[in-house]
Amino acid sequence: MSTSTPGALAHNFLGNAPAWYKQTIVLFLIINPVCLWLFGPQATGWLLIAEFIFTLAMALKCYPLLPGGLLATEALLLGMTSPETLYAEIQTNLPVILLLMFMVAGIYFMKSLLLVTFTNILLHVRSKYLLALMFSMTAALLSAFLDALTVTAVIISVAVGFYSVYHKVASGKGHQHNTHDHGSDQEVVDLHRDDLEGFRAFLRSLLMHSAIGTALGGVCTLVGEPQNLLIAKTAGWDFADFFIKMAPISMPVLAAGLITCVLLEKFKLFGYGVKLPRPVLQVLKEFADAERAKRTQSQKVALIVQAVAAAILVVGLALHLAEVGLIGLLVIILITSFNGVTDEHQIGKAFQEALPFTSLLVVFFAIVAVIHEQHLFSPIIAAVLALPPEQQPGMFFLANGVLSMISDNVFVATVYISEIKQALDNGAISREHFDRLAVAINTGTNLPSVATPNGQAAFLFLLTSAIAPLVRLSYGRMVIMALPYTVVLGGVGLLSVMLFIKA
Repeated sequence: MSTSTPGALAHNFLGNAPAWYKQTIVLFLIINPVCLWLFGPQATGWLLIAEFIFTLAMALKCYPLLPGGLLATEALLLGMTSPETLYAEIQTNLPVILLLMFMVAGIYFMKSLLLVTFTNILLHVRSKYLLALMFSMTAALLSAFLDALTVTAVIISVAVGFYSVYHKVASGKGHQHNTHDHGSDQEVVDLHRDDLEGFRAFLRSLLMHSAIGTALGGVCTLVGEPQNLLIAKTAGWDFADFFIKMAPISMPVLAAGLITCVLLEKFKLFGYGVKLPRPVLQVLKEFADAERAKRTQSQKVALIVQAVAAAILVVGLALHLAEVGLIGLLVIILITSFNGVTDEHQIGKAFQEALPFTSLLVVFFAIVAVIHEQHLFSPIIAAVLALPPEQQPGMFFLANGVLSMISDNVFVATVYISEIKQALDNGAISREHFDRLAVAINTGTNLPSVATPNGQAAFLFLLTSAIAPLVRLSYGRMVIMALPYTVVLGGVGLLSVMLFIKA
């Protein structure tokens, strides 16, 4: 059917996003210049922030880079900030961009090693609460030194692989069968349906424990989450400094989070506690044994190379031998060189996961540039800094936590750390007090943000991944399963900030 040019343009605009969403973004773009003309740049700046947070909250409808980028471009055209200011923000935060570009890509080449690690844990730990604890602890440890998004991607790969294997068997086929649609239950034999539902519930709980684990470990070190490095660079902290300053909050929260994991499994609360059905375990073990038997000497050596590169990565980070992103680039060079990955297209796949978010980060910086030029947050920061010094870290933790639940924690951290750095430069706060507030901002953006998939990239990645519909992990179910962790992590984090981060 022929379509008019305006109709085709409307259809193409923001692709498959709902019509109401497209209309809302167009309305934003029309309202902003009118608001600037009628009410001035400050009111328009606040409107722009609200619009941008809306695009972050609606990330499942459309990736925020597109509508957020349109809003940022309009802000530049309206003169609410300048390309020079945006470029200065990018220069200041170049280490974070290098982290996303090279560290995430570097860990991509370690996926085989990580897959083997999680597969062995899944098949050899029989106690469900101990298995959940192992997944959570391993995800936390890996996220502290690697990248939460990549760790989540590996766990998703394990889950999808095992789900597809059992789904074939439940459909009356062998696990070596190549042509099978594991997204449809039409061929599933009635005898296996209950086991399949039990397996889904089992995988849901492991995925959620693992996602929470990435948050528990991610808050501890400057490479755990993108905003950690951003805060560390602004504060001038290296790897050891960051870990030590966060420890009074991150360590009690880690302990509380792991205890929560065990209790949820023991008492079977909030959808946790389902054990792996015995017939499913038998199928998965047979599959794993078959895969292990097929592993060549070349593949075994490749795993050793990845393990050596991982050790070099940890040592390089701990001793701060170079910028984090450059250490990630070293990992790429070592693993690809010694494992024979020489094709440009093979290497290019490693960068696919990181570059969309890197682009979105630059859009964040454009909105932050507007905030700086229009001094939008200055009155709020001044009001908080007018409180007694001992109350300020708790207030920053709460403010960052609430905002991070509905928008992206990297954006929230970027705004607040920039504002208190400005207060430090202006002499409004001391260096010691700046450090205390930076700790509160980092923990505030990392911990309460587990409440919804909007807050953390790893959670959103899990919700939009191939495994979510297979194991029936919806937005609502994810929020419910995260609720006990939100209360514990947010509560213990706030209490620790109030008790240990004192003037």
